[in-house]
Amino acid sequence: MTSLDKPTEDTQQQDARAVTEAALFEAFGGVRGMVETVVPGLLFVTIFTINKDLHMSAIAALAVSLVLVVVRLAMKDTVKHAFSGVFGVAFGVVFAMMTGNAKDFYLPGMLYTLGLSLAYIITALCGVPLIGLILGPVFKENLSWRTRNPGRKKAYTKASWAWGLILLAKCAILFPLYWWANTSQLGWVLVALKIPPFLLAVWLTWVFLAKAPAPIDVFAEMEAAEKAEQEKAEEEKAAEAAGGRHRRDV
Repeated sequence: MTSLDKPTEDTQQQDARAVTEAALFEAFGGVRGMVETVVPGLLFVTIFTINKDLHMSAIAALAVSLVLVVVRLAMKDTVKHAFSGVFGVAFGVVFAMMTGNAKDFYLPGMLYTLGLSLAYIITALCGVPLIGLILGPVFKENLSWRTRNPGRKKAYTKASWAWGLILLAKCAILFPLYWWANTSQLGWVLVALKIPPFLLAVWLTWVFLAKAPAPIDVFAEMEAAEKAEQEKAEEEKAAEAAGGRHRRDV
């Protein structure tokens, strides 16, 4: 390796890490997505801590979720994270209203977290890590990492284990509190645990993928193959036309 090669390789690694970081922010909603995830629950627990009114707390949480969606729509921005927040809050509101227990506002989200943690772990064990299924389209590699990029598959497997175990540890804290703590205590702990575990999982995913081989851009391959077929068809058409002219001349 020459002295001129090293800066080029370092630059390529830095570019790959920057692309990985940008893709992770896109996939998981970035700072704005995190805020939209925290605000409804924070509003619910704040109002309930002050006045112990389940209906007012639930309506306020659902209303702010809808406002976040409207703002996204008005700005013509992607709404998938905001919509997922609305559905999560709506399930919590319905469940709490049906049971009359304010703590049940949090139960659907807790069950979802538990199911997601198990999904990450089970898919990693089965060799089809969930994080790869999520990020494959973002990196334009789809499922090429499964058979054509073993180093990347290994990174996705590690990342899925990280997500699964982190979320499982979060559930190990929250479910005992659901039984033993009051609504306000559970709510504040849940709000506190919204961002840090998520950031840790995203950071570990970034670490694993930054060290992995570059993704195979299957979209670019498909476009190149399609272009090659078109060029071949044009060449064959041109050859047929030339042959026709030659026969007429003879």
